[in-house]
Amino acid sequence: MTVPSKIFLVVAFALALAGCAGQNTHDLLNKTTITVPAADIAATHKIFVATTRQKATKEPRQVFDGDRSPTTSFASVEVTVPKVHQVGAIERVKGSANSNPAKDFTATGVTFYEGAPQFAKAVGADIAMRGDRALVFVHGFNNGFDDGIYRLTQIAHDTKYPGTPVLFSWASSGKTTGYIYDKESANAARDDLEGTLRMLAKSRAKSIDIIAHSMGTWVTMEALRQLAITGDRDLGGKLGYVILASPDIDVDVFKKQMIRYGKPDKPFAVLLSGDDRALRLSTLISGDKPRVGDYGDAADLASYGVSVVDLTKTKGGDRLNHAKFADNPFLVQLLGDRLRAPAGLASEETAPAQLDNLGQGLGKAVGSVAEIVITTPFKVLTIATGG
Repeated sequence: MTVPSKIFLVVAFALALAGCAGQNTHDLLNKTTITVPAADIAATHKIFVATTRQKATKEPRQVFDGDRSPTTSFASVEVTVPKVHQVGAIERVKGSANSNPAKDFTATGVTFYEGAPQFAKAVGADIAMRGDRALVFVHGFNNGFDDGIYRLTQIAHDTKYPGTPVLFSWASSGKTTGYIYDKESANAARDDLEGTLRMLAKSRAKSIDIIAHSMGTWVTMEALRQLAITGDRDLGGKLGYVILASPDIDVDVFKKQMIRYGKPDKPFAVLLSGDDRALRLSTLISGDKPRVGDYGDAADLASYGVSVVDLTKTKGGDRLNHAKFADNPFLVQLLGDRLRAPAGLASEETAPAQLDNLGQGLGKAVGSVAEIVITTPFKVLTIATGG
């Protein structure tokens, strides 16, 4: 295939994916306040934010836009979840219309912090109040600031995470055609994520868990690699779960990252799926080299000390099959059961049996007919999720 032909296919495929995603202005805040009865609200979540995005000036309702900032900015966002919310879904309006808190996820307020010390004090107080745990979420490619806020809210709510949610939002353009820009933005954010993790480690947090998705796994692995180089790969013993969902990382690069990081001491999971349509675009752009998120050799990855969870035979919440970990109700509940037990108490030897028991019950409840294959450095386990 000639280079112009490949470029044409990449652009065509990107536009097709954009069509699937629909139009989105990336507005987070409403134009006007909408008040609804308290009975219509399931919960309100406070999401702390460290971001390498510029503050939005042209479209202030976005709060932070897709332009890169040379420094890390800090904020927190209050988000309500409607009573009608369904596990795995993010109920929201299209375009620039106002969110209705009775029907949609709604950001009700934003607090900006003047710098790292002020933010550290605020997030530290929240961590101490909620149980000395923090969950850092690193979003993926083609995400606006609003996308990351709502996804972390949904994860924290649906998993019933017993700690403080912290969004690390790097400067994705929020456009399907912005893949190269996003990759460079991810590269530029590595030091900022490392600094954010070190900041959290200085708080009263006893466990700092990380969930990274898509291109966000690249930022995460690079930050972990940098921590390893400095001799502090486990953040002074505070690093908890590391969950890499649909990793948009070249397989060979990931192996080198893991060699530098070393075999993990805490639960470290890679979630992949052979039917991930979003990663096909990345594969095309990257010279047809396999990505970790749709790699077919789980045992090869597991040999580096990680647990590989193959979700190929489970259903995704949309046609892309790129966010099954968060939009499949069964998988969200599995994730929540895992996260609620601190990583220091988790065992990779006992976890598969626990997942098996949970899978049998939840599979019947959601009526899905599928299976999850977990490959660890020690064994391979197939979990039936329905029947």
